[in-house]
Amino acid sequence: MDAVQRITFDPEVCGGRPCVRGMRIRVADILEMLGNGVSESEILSDFPDLEPDDLRACLLYAAHRTSFERLVA
Repeated sequence: MDAVQRITFDPEVCGGRPCVRGMRIRVADILEMLGNGVSESEILSDFPDLEPDDLRACLLYAAHRTSFERLVA
């Protein structure tokens, strides 16, 4: 499963917000934990259904969401 497939959107799960593999674990929550200095090993321990590739997929998703080109007039 590649990184793109690990991030899912389902209106029935967390209001359609991006989640990890259809679980009720939101990408935003993972990013917030990482941003607050929570280690990957601690996140994986707290959420045993997550895999290391899920965390990388969240980071890749965030990178893609922030790489919009902007036109300056």
